[in-house]
Amino acid sequence: MSKEYYIIPIFVPHLGCPHNCVFCNQKKITGLSTDMTPEIADSIIQAHLRTIPDSCKELEIAFYGGSFTGIEINLQKKLLGVANNYKKQGIVHKIRLSTRPDYIDEDILSTLKENGVDIIELGVQSLDEDVLKLSGRGHTREDVFKASELIKKFKMELGLQMMIGLPGDTREKSINTAKNIIDLNPSCVRIYPTLVVKDTYLEKMFLGGLYTPLTLEEAVDISTDLLMQFEQNNINVIRIGLQPTENITLGKDVVAGPFHPSFRQLVESNVYKIILEDYLDGLDKNLFVNNDLIIEINQKEISNISGQNSKNIKFLKNKYGIKTLKIYKADISKDVFYIKNSNYCGKINKREVIKEHLEKK
Repeated sequence: MSKEYYIIPIFVPHLGCPHNCVFCNQKKITGLSTDMTPEIADSIIQAHLRTIPDSCKELEIAFYGGSFTGIEINLQKKLLGVANNYKKQGIVHKIRLSTRPDYIDEDILSTLKENGVDIIELGVQSLDEDVLKLSGRGHTREDVFKASELIKKFKMELGLQMMIGLPGDTREKSINTAKNIIDLNPSCVRIYPTLVVKDTYLEKMFLGGLYTPLTLEEAVDISTDLLMQFEQNNINVIRIGLQPTENITLGKDVVAGPFHPSFRQLVESNVYKIILEDYLDGLDKNLFVNNDLIIEINQKEISNISGQNSKNIKFLKNKYGIKTLKIYKADISKDVFYIKNSNYCGKINKREVIKEHLEKK
């Protein structure tokens, strides 16, 4: 199936941001060290347009990295002008940017609206005051609430980005941040486990024994809970985990932390593990002991329900004494799947099982 939605990413590392959050080195994260100009932005767009197939139905230009609305206003207008030119021609459908919550006010939003911006993502990171202070964010939780309401007032789409495992963070604080984000009802969310990146203050804290990153298992566990909470509230989680690059990997610019090139799949596989375990625990165990089990599921979900290296299959066979477990693709919604054998046939609604799971917690 052809991809119908494309994003043209334009990275503006550290442009407009005077803050040095303990975890941040945008030039390492984006892989770029050259400050963005309108000419470079236009060449990036042109290069992408040459590769985007005719099957594309929606195309978006996104300014990532840094704090876009902290850039000198004339440069903001020039960069947006480049993007908006393609939007006015109907070549591009939406313009997205990311910025800080304290770099939003009515004047700024008026400028963005006039220059074609549709979606604004705020780097929230946490809604716990102590975590924000310890991370050197330079803004308060109240700044997030005010900025989010203003963006909605201007009828622009709101995106919120959060991090887990920051200095002073706990599982409970991350879950409370997610609940606050749900109350703000953004159109999309990103979840980033904190990584220790070279040439950051967090690296100094880590090397000095003042900071301990989450383990991969802990990060997957917390992110699983967050994903379920957001999806249950119809909030689209558009990314989980930092985008791997040539340098953003363990042993290069990532010094420590829960990095995995397929972090989202680990999380989504864990969601299926929880769904299956909760569902099967409610059935008679004799239905499966020394018996076969077939799972029928949407083709796109096969790898997630199987788990990396068939981890979920191995877990289920071991816990429930299943003889053989096979997964087949079916032309059904991603929200449901079937489990079958000679003794049983059941339809599992993911949202219903997740709802019950979250209510029990």
